[in-house]
Amino acid sequence: MTIDVIFALIGLFLITSLTNILATLKTILISKKIMNPVYLVVFVDAMIFATVVTKVTSSKGIHFTIAYALGRTLGVFIGGKLEERLALGILEVDLFLNNKNKMIKIAEKLRRAGYTVNNFLARGNNEDIRYKIEVVIKRKEFKVFEDILEECGVSNPTLKIKNLSKVDGKITTTSFQTN
Repeated sequence: MTIDVIFALIGLFLITSLTNILATLKTILISKKIMNPVYLVVFVDAMIFATVVTKVTSSKGIHFTIAYALGRTLGVFIGGKLEERLALGILEVDLFLNNKNKMIKIAEKLRRAGYTVNNFLARGNNEDIRYKIEVVIKRKEFKVFEDILEECGVSNPTLKIKNLSKVDGKITTTSFQTN
């Protein structure tokens, strides 16, 4: 194997990783209905893909196919990490507690942090009284919510988490001190 082939394999591996990162980004943007950047991402991805497929199919031996497959694998891994880091979107989080005092304490801390919070009296299993806190937060700020729960001594709570596509009105979805 010549040095040119080794460089071609490394380049193929890196470019294929990039295309999978772009594909992950495209999926994130489409799922969040952020369409304008998707068109550019799809164009760039298609250009790279056409070039890469030509190289892989015209090569002799399996080494280009393996470099392509490994590049896709790394791209999926990096794309997943990128998705975690970006954490685009809005969540509605429902917290269910048995303790009214903890419910009040958590709700007040969330309000002081800048979130819109609703409290409800609910009935749980066997009609037992439970308290529900409903808060709408940016997905990337979910850690703020978890930190407040930890400060209030709540671990392993009952949560219902829903992805929201949009929020209108006077609901605050971000803390005063964003990360």
